[in-house]
Amino acid sequence: MDTKDEKKSKELKTILIYGVSSFVGSNLAEYLKKDYRVVGTYCKNPVNIPGVLTLPCDVLSKDRVSLVAYIAKPDLVIYAVGLSSIIDCGQDNALADALNASGLYNVSETAQRYKAQLCYISSSFVFGGEDRNYIEMDIPDSNSIYGKTKASAEFLVQKSSLNYIIFRCCQLYGRGINPKQYTWFENFQRKIARNDILNMDNVVRVGFMDVYLFAGLLKYCFENKVSNRLLQVSSSNIMTYYDFANHYREVFKEKGGTINKSKWFFPAVSSPGTTANAANLNYKMDVANIEGHLNIKMPTVQDSLEFSYSRFFGAKSKKGSERITTSLSYI
Repeated sequence: MDTKDEKKSKELKTILIYGVSSFVGSNLAEYLKKDYRVVGTYCKNPVNIPGVLTLPCDVLSKDRVSLVAYIAKPDLVIYAVGLSSIIDCGQDNALADALNASGLYNVSETAQRYKAQLCYISSSFVFGGEDRNYIEMDIPDSNSIYGKTKASAEFLVQKSSLNYIIFRCCQLYGRGINPKQYTWFENFQRKIARNDILNMDNVVRVGFMDVYLFAGLLKYCFENKVSNRLLQVSSSNIMTYYDFANHYREVFKEKGGTINKSKWFFPAVSSPGTTANAANLNYKMDVANIEGHLNIKMPTVQDSLEFSYSRFFGAKSKKGSERITTSLSYI
């Protein structure tokens, strides 16, 4: 006769995260492990996440991808592998295409074999940066190699998978798991703490969202069997990294560091479908679809930072910050 713990273990659904050593993958594992059996893969960076089984796997090897899926028997497969740096993608087109798109083909085939839902995490950079409100039905017209590979992956998933969900995300931020490789947000926090001079980009405008808010959205969609949809996930407003840095200092009550306006290198490539001004790039995604489908209201960047402050320090930054948790009640 099964014990209570054994019965609970059998009832738990399994989530397989390819790329659990990545920033997004590791945070999803940490968030989801409380309610699911989580299995994750890594390639060159072994990781240890308590409560998560991690296995080596190169997503470019169909045999390795299949073997991991055979071990996990997943209900949901998340593809969190990829070359996420726009600059790195611009410098190595072949590697960007291999990790952001080609490896996904092997994972997609395997997910269907086990009748698991495939979750792909895309980016607002599939668009060209024009001053407009992009909707899900707009044709991707990216002006970066990174965005082009993400757009190719979206197309692959929609055409080849029978059960999928695509999240086209704004800039996700938070802390990672790799002690040898800091996220951009961690580097920013360290420089603020050291009272360094920070040169923050004031050209590219994107949405910003705490990665745990995204994890909550993903969990909600999985639990409510949202299927075969592309959903845009973003803060309700956009801003530059310079503006984000100033909002951060206000919410986190930081007085250190000098923040200067700057222009980061953006490896733009030609795109016949866009007329964006290289001196002012805007990646604003319309979120009416996800708000209406899930009956929620997406947070502002300020809301997200209030949530982050509470998450990191266990306290609210100021009165009224509780609106972030009520607007996303399942988080």
